[in-house]
Amino acid sequence: MRILLAEDESALAQPLRNTLREQGYAVDWVDNGTDAQHQGLVEDYDAVILDLGLPGADGLSVLQAWRREGRDVPVLILTARDHWSEKVAGIDAGADDYLSKPFHTEELLARLRALIRRRSGVQNPVLHAGSVTLDTRSGRLSVNGQTVALTSHEYKVLAYLMHHANAVVSRTELTDHIYEQDLDRDSNTIEVFIGRLRKKLPEGTIETLRGLGYRLSGDAS
Repeated sequence: MRILLAEDESALAQPLRNTLREQGYAVDWVDNGTDAQHQGLVEDYDAVILDLGLPGADGLSVLQAWRREGRDVPVLILTARDHWSEKVAGIDAGADDYLSKPFHTEELLARLRALIRRRSGVQNPVLHAGSVTLDTRSGRLSVNGQTVALTSHEYKVLAYLMHHANAVVSRTELTDHIYEQDLDRDSNTIEVFIGRLRKKLPEGTIETLRGLGYRLSGDAS
């Protein structure tokens, strides 16, 4: 899953970005509203963490611009303005959730997972597809009740496919959602990760549809 983090306080943004990466997210960080607005319009993110007090263009204006352009990415607002009117304004502008500073990182992570699940139509943080179980809170994969180790990129690919179970996901889409913007994106490596996952999952869990992409089969929930 790929996240846009729009936060101008580097003392907060840097450790938060590191934590998000440790949790298996690809994170693009911007420190001003102008760049945030641009990124949200040209890139396809799974969720956005948006500070209201951004320089250049405030977070509320950025959010309104995204919604005017039809961008429906889930947005979690961060605000140091712990006043009900600010929260109402954010929700009315199209925010999906908000969190006041200071906050506990675990709460932010839980709210972020909930936003991503909601967009994918998934209710449970523990994803299931047949005998395959992926706990998005811990990143732990089990097959038939047995824990199976994953590399960070294997986890990113599997998590995206399980959030979009039974849907066809192109290689380009996977590439866009597991890599950060400043990394060298080689879509051919997706085949490598898929191949590794197939060795760890029951046969037929991940299908290849020639010319279209991949589909994770099973009653995922």
